[in-house]
Amino acid sequence: MANNFDLAALALKSECPNNEILYDDKGLPSIMVKIPKMTYAELGLGASTATFPAFIVNGSEVDAIYISKYPCMVNNGRAYSLPGVGPGNNLNFNSAVSYCSAKGAGWHLMTALEWGLLIAWCENNGYIPIGNNSYGKAASESNYVAIPDNTDATHYALRTKTGTGPLTWYHDKTPSGIADLCGNVWEWTGGIRTVKGELQILANNNAADSDHSQGATSAEWKAIDASDGSLITPDGNGTTTGSVKMDYASSKLTYDTSISDASPGEHSCQFTAITATANISDAAKNLLIALGMFPKTSTIIPSSNQTVYWNNAQAERSFYRGGYYNTTAYGFASFGGYYDRSHAYGGIGFRAAFIQLPTA
Repeated sequence: MANNFDLAALALKSECPNNEILYDDKGLPSIMVKIPKMTYAELGLGASTATFPAFIVNGSEVDAIYISKYPCMVNNGRAYSLPGVGPGNNLNFNSAVSYCSAKGAGWHLMTALEWGLLIAWCENNGYIPIGNNSYGKAASESNYVAIPDNTDATHYALRTKTGTGPLTWYHDKTPSGIADLCGNVWEWTGGIRTVKGELQILANNNAADSDHSQGATSAEWKAIDASDGSLITPDGNGTTTGSVKMDYASSKLTYDTSISDASPGEHSCQFTAITATANISDAAKNLLIALGMFPKTSTIIPSSNQTVYWNNAQAERSFYRGGYYNTTAYGFASFGGYYDRSHAYGGIGFRAAFIQLPTA
């Protein structure tokens, strides 16, 4: 079996140089895409040569992040990135975290910072991927239908098998790219949540290390200081003084230090419509951009078909990204924060990532 895996890895490398077959602690493979360490400047996010925070774990920089090439399937309680299979679905946030961390040290549920990294990379390289947001096809590319994973009486396809779409469904439009980031299934993302509309995250990319709990009562969750983008201890009620909160004003998501929303609860707008008041500093906005939660000034992300959803009333809401198979309003930059961590249905799945954790 090892020789077979070695031959497969050689064949993969010959066609997709930045792809690797990584093995979990049971010796089972996943196909991963290597993203080397980058700075803000290298990602087109200003002139700063500081390392993008997705590459900082436990206070140290890592050389690369490995992202699952495909939305993951589940086998024996573990996540695997493989082509031509049905994506895992109907699972809640805690299960997604568990399926990834069960694979061994450094394996984790893809984080918000890692999703933000891909948004920044795609924008900087001039292409935003599309995918299955219209029953087996991309709404803007109706002449191509991927291989169906499941169907209903009305549609040829609902979910599609991983990686069976055209190259336009890969983040770099090449066979080496990351597949199905847009549509098919929403993907839970780690390291981010809201508490009554207050945005909370884990420091840097510490959500990549399972020693940092993402449980509902974890002390790892921090609010964002609107004045300078630093992390502060939340008050537990979503009312931390000076923290970044998701308000709803003028029919769009507006980041502010308080919520003036007359009818707090479920809201939506387009990703490119998201704005912030003068209370949110440039440093805080830069962190929001890094998290994939705020559009940068110059953007190629379409102004439509990138709907975002959030809930600024409930005690805790988790986030998922990318849209799913039955609504053309969703795209690569879409996020949802309607539901709590226990929510599960057939349109939501997940993707694993791997980081070689820094040693002490």
